[in-house]
Order: sequence, then structure tokens, then C-alpha cells
Amino acid sequence: MFCNTLMASVCCCGCCSALRPRYKRLVDNIFPVNSEDGLVKSNMEKLTFYSLSSPDKLDRIGEYLYQKASKDINRKRYKFVEIAMEAMDNLLQACHAQTTLNLFVESFLRMVQKLLEDSNPNLQILATNSFVKFANINEDTPSYHRRYDFFISKFSSMCHGNNDNIELRDSIRLAGIKGVQGVIRKTVSDDLVENIWEKQHMEKIVPSLLFNMQFGVNVMFVKKNMLASGDLTPVEDATVVTPPVLAEEVLRELVGRASFGHIRSVLKPLLTHLDRHELWVPNTFAIHTFRIVMISIQPQYSYTVVETLMQHLDNNFKSSPKTRTSLAVVLSKIIAIAAGESVGPSALDIINNLLTHLRTSVSTTTEITPEESQYQEALINALGEFANHHPDYQKIEIMLFIMNTVPDLSKKSKGDQMLQNILLKSLLKVGTQYSTTSFEKAFPASFLQPLLKMARAPHDPTRIIVMQIFQSLLDRHQNEKVLSTVSIKPYAALSQETPSRSDIIFTHKYGANIMQALIDSMALSEKLDSLTSSYNTAALLIVEMACGETVQEFLLFILGIQQVATTSDDLSNIHKCCLHIIAIALLTLTARVTGINNLLEYAQKIIEDRKQEATYLLPPLLDSKKSNKSYNLNLPHLAIDKMALAECLQNAGMDFNRLQTGVPYALNQIDNPGHRHSWVESVSNHMTHRNSSADLTAYNADADSISSSPGVSKKALAPEYTVDAMKRYLAEPPESVKREQQEKQKQIVRAFRESDFEDLMKRTEPKHDVIQNRLNDLFNSLSIDNKTPQNAANQNEKPIYETNFPELFYY
Repeated sequence: MFCNTLMASVCCCGCCSALRPRYKRLVDNIFPVNSEDGLVKSNMEKLTFYSLSSPDKLDRIGEYLYQKASKDINRKRYKFVEIAMEAMDNLLQACHAQTTLNLFVESFLRMVQKLLEDSNPNLQILATNSFVKFANINEDTPSYHRRYDFFISKFSSMCHGNNDNIELRDSIRLAGIKGVQGVIRKTVSDDLVENIWEKQHMEKIVPSLLFNMQFGVNVMFVKKNMLASGDLTPVEDATVVTPPVLAEEVLRELVGRASFGHIRSVLKPLLTHLDRHELWVPNTFAIHTFRIVMISIQPQYSYTVVETLMQHLDNNFKSSPKTRTSLAVVLSKIIAIAAGESVGPSALDIINNLLTHLRTSVSTTTEITPEESQYQEALINALGEFANHHPDYQKIEIMLFIMNTVPDLSKKSKGDQMLQNILLKSLLKVGTQYSTTSFEKAFPASFLQPLLKMARAPHDPTRIIVMQIFQSLLDRHQNEKVLSTVSIKPYAALSQETPSRSDIIFTHKYGANIMQALIDSMALSEKLDSLTSSYNTAALLIVEMACGETVQEFLLFILGIQQVATTSDDLSNIHKCCLHIIAIALLTLTARVTGINNLLEYAQKIIEDRKQEATYLLPPLLDSKKSNKSYNLNLPHLAIDKMALAECLQNAGMDFNRLQTGVPYALNQIDNPGHRHSWVESVSNHMTHRNSSADLTAYNADADSISSSPGVSKKALAPEYTVDAMKRYLAEPPESVKREQQEKQKQIVRAFRESDFEDLMKRTEPKHDVIQNRLNDLFNSLSIDNKTPQNAANQNEKPIYETNFPELFYY
């Protein structure tokens, strides 16, 4: 009886299975009797062939597999669930080109979601791996209704897994990161699916990646120490894929795929995460993260990162100085990467933002604390790093832009003085990055003029910074450290080069203005650091620009320094001694740079005399804090003599007129570097101011007619203007011409200085009568010409150009 019943049940089941749809029978056959045996490969091939030959059955196959897996999950039969998931993976890979794949994908995603919702971590990892395989498939037909909200939330939560088992925890986190990567790849490449760049999605993805990377930075330093100690080999370290490494890779991919409109969607949650977890201090992780962002982002969008970070710095202006300093340091580390893509207005915009932060820092603090000073230094370093990656012509624009923002010297409040120093330090930072080739380009008039004004600032720190700016732009041969000490001995490591023609022209145009500012700066303070800085600048100026054509200007400059020490009553004795020391040191340096032996011998003679009588007029500089002695400065025989310098140049066969007739530089002379002096203006100004007694010392004999001067005979020109006569005239020795000109000049000056007024009138009176008589004859002849016929006039009268005019009319 029992046997009959069993046979009946078997026959009934057989009949029922034969009546079931074929796709269900094929799906049932892939599951083994024992779950440990795994997927039945042969039956899986049959199911795959059936799916390819009947693609309209794909959605039903997927739905049936989902139902079987759901039942097995409820019954805790996890091995059969794994077999069902494996079957769906195989079908997805084999049939991804089918047009009906979308319906199958819906069942596939439902199964993945079902596995992820289960508390079994192994099923979650299995589902994640299947989703990653699906994400790597390029679908031919887009899906308009597919959403990934659940997957983004679930994968993000898996990234924060905190299982007690460390190995299992890392596996779950790795699976979560891979899932996030899969979502990114599946959604970013398809514009028709859900927009992953929306705020609610980025606020889950970015913090999840940063959470894993955060531990990786700490582990990285531990591994570096282990590698250094030999406890860990590089091979072992390279073979391990950890959550921090994978999270960093995913972040790079996410940032790299972001367009201009989406990059801020990544940066805002990144900054929020750093704020909430207080990861700015210390800023190791922040620097590491932003470097990843800057390297991964598309180059044309790198400016957006800098701009966003600056805005975040604006929002944290009330934060602690340490936090702001860390933000500024991060900015300085990444700003150089963005500099290459910033040109024109965007470059100046970044500079302006940095300067605004500096001004805000100065204006909001009454007393500069060490923390606030570090913050300002970090901003200045950021500005310098940014400028360093720009071409030289843009560095000049940046320096000019900064110079225009420096408060004027008329503003004397403490805040303005602090701001002056801070902005000048920023300018110095850019100046040290500039490579000077031509002084004409390094010192445009619009930049040089305000810089010279700041060189006369009453505050020592401001003047020292200005001198350092000059030194950084003048020093083309790295002599700044060599010339940092005042000395009369030869500088062994001095490097120099003959000035170019453009350098000589620049010296003639602007050298006097620079040297005048240096004299004013030296006279403002007797502190050693201030005087040494001014000497360093003057020495660099001489080394870079001194030559035979410019040496007279530098000698007048040296005489001007000595004259200030001699004539100024406002300076202390120690200050005057320091100026005498600087003058003799610059004289010896000028003699060695120009190679004028006579000048060097004269300087050595003064030095030997001072060693005998006044060693306090020789280097080193005197410190007012350490020396209280009274020094005798009424020693004119130990001073540098102007006529002796001119004689040295004359003996060397060089021009000395400018030195002999020129006036040494004095205090507080007005300069205008923006004005270009032309020879036409100089001659016209000289002609219009001839009645000034001060111009007699600088009188030029070629500017006026010699024949109109009393007591001076005119040199006879060649009797005829032939080629031979002109050759003879031009072939005269230049030395004799110079001596003759000097003698004429002395006679003119002596005549006007020593002769009485009546004598001068008598000498000039007859010539006035001759002029008047000649003019009368000329007018009479013109009246006669009007009455006579023109032909007769042409025969009897001389042409007008043959009329002999008096010598007074000759020029």
C-alpha cells in the first residue's frame, strides 16, 4: 500500500514538472541536490543558450531566480543564494548585448538589494561584487527609470563598518568602497540616469571615502617607520590592497570625472568633513587630500579648488589662528599646481584675495601674536609659491599690483605700519622668485617710484624690507651674501660681469634717483641692521652697474654720503662715523670693480692715513649701543677729496668733467624716476637758466658762443670747407681738444666771477653798437631793394645768404 502511494506521488511530480515552463525547468536544473556541490555547469550552459536564443524570456528568468533566492534567504540556505547570484552574473555577462536586458537588470538589482539588506556580511560582500561586475558593463540602451539611492546609502554605510573582527571589517569596508566606485562609473557615464553630483549623494560618498583615507594617512607614517627599521619589506607592503588605498583611488576617479559645474559638489562635503572632525590641526591629512584633488582634477578647473579654499578661509575668519594657519599652509601647498593654469585676471584675482586676507588679519588684531604671525607668514608663502610658477613678466605685474596696495607713508597709524610691512614682505617674497635679466624690465617707472618713496620710510623695519627687495632684484650674480658685511678688503667670492648697454642707459636714467634714496635712507637711522642693509644695496648697485661710463655718478654718490656725514647737524657722531666708513668701503669697491688703479691707490692712501690717525673711520661699523666715546671728526685731510678723484680719472685717461663740475648728492633732493630726460630739454633748460650763479660751476663752453664772452678769442675754423680741411680738423689729438676746452671754460668762469660789472659793460658795449649799425644798414638796403627793379637788384646786390653777420649772431 505504501509503495503504491510513493509511486503515485512520484508520477504526479513528474507530470507536474513536465507541465512547467521550460525556463523554470532550466533554472531548477542549475541547482544541485547538495548545495556544497555548487552550480551545475552543464545545466548553466543550457540556460545561457536558451537565454540567448529566446531573449524575450530573460525578464522571466531573472524574476524566477529572484524568487528562489528570496526563499533561500528566508530559510537561511545561503549556499543556494550564492548559486543563484552566480547564475545571474553569468547571464548578465552573456546577454548584456540584448535589447531586453533592462528588464533582466531590474530583477538583478532587486536581488542585489535583497542580499545587501541581509545582516549576513558575506552576502553583502557577494552582492557588492556582483554589482561591481554589472557596473563595468556598457549598456547599449539607456535606462530612464533606474535609481541608485539605496545602493549609494548602503555602500556608504558599509564604508563605515565597525565589526570587531578587523579582517572582516576591512573586507566590508573594501566592498563598500568598491560599490561606491561602481555607482560612480555607472552613473557618471550616462547622462540619462540619476545625477550622482546632487548634494544628498555627495554628502554620503565623499565623507565615506575620506573616513577610510583618514586612517590610511596615519598607517602610512607607521609603515614608513617600519620600512626604515626593516620590519616591513616593500614587497609585502605593495601586495596588500587596503581600504585607504582603494578609497584614495576612488576619490581620484571621482574628482577626475567631475566637470566645472560639479567640482564644487565634491569640495563642499570635503571641507565640511575636515571641519566637523577637526582635521585642520594638524593639517597632514588635509594637505594629502587636497594634493590628491589638485593632481586628479582636470587642469583647467584647478583654479576652482583654490577659489573654494579661499572662500572657506573667509568663512573661518573667526576661527582660531592655528586653524587659519593650517588652512593657509594647505593653500600654499596646492596653489603652485593651480598657478600654471591661471593667467591674466584670474592670477591677479588670487593675489588680491591673498592680500585681502592679510589686510583682514592686520586690521582685526591690535597686537600681533605668534600664532597670528604664523598665519600671515603662511599667506605670504602661499603668495610666493603662486608667483613662483608664473613667467617673469607676470611676476612684474604681480609686484606692481602689490606695490599699489601698500598704504602711503602719510598714513602713520600703527595698523598702517604693520600693513606696510606685511605687504612689503609679500612683495619681497615675489621678488625673490624673479630672475632679473634687464634692470629696465625689473624696475619699470611705475614700480620704481613708489618703491623709492618707501625707501625713505621713517620706520627701520620698513626700510630694511625695501632694501631687501632692491637686493633681490639687483643681485644677478648671487653677490648679496658676499656683500652683506662692510669691508675695505677685497671680496674673494665676488662675481661680476661688464654692464650691458641697456644697464648703462638705465643707470643714466634712474641711477641718480636710486642713489639719492639710498643716501636719505642711510641718514635716517644709525642702527647697524639698517645701515648694513643700505650698504648692501649700494654695493650691489655698484657691482652690477659700475663701469667707465657710469663711474662718475657713483663717485658723486660716495661724495654725497661723506658730505651728509660732514655737514648734517642732526646726526650723532657715531652715525657720522658709520657714514664715513660706508663711503670709504664703497670707494674701494668701486675702484676694484671698475679696475681703475689710480682710484684704488688713492683709496688705499686714505685708508693708511686713517689707520694712523682715526681707526674709527674704518670698518667695521660702530654700534651706538656698545660705544659711548666721543670721536674727532674734524679731520678734512682724511676725507675723500673731489678734485683728487677727478685727477685719478684724468690720469687714467677717462672723462672727469661730470665729477669735476657736478655737485655731490645731498639730503632730501626731489627725484622723479617716471620722467625721461632728453638732451633737448637739458639744453633748453640750461639756456633759460643761464643767469643763475649756480650754473656757472657746471657751465658748458659748447652751449654758448665763445665770441660773445669777454676776454676769450674765438678759434679760427678751417679756411675752406673741403674734405682735406675737415680731415685735418677732425684729426686733431683728443687730449689737446679737451685741454683747450677746459682752459676756455676756466677763462669764462674766471671772467664772469672776477671782472667788475663796468668792465663787462665796456667790453660788450661796442659790440652792441656794431649790431645796431649793422641792423640799420640792413633795413636801409631792404628799403632800396623794394624801389629798384628785381633784375637790377639781382645784378648789383649780393644774395641774402652771402651777407656777413656780426660774430654775435654765430652759435
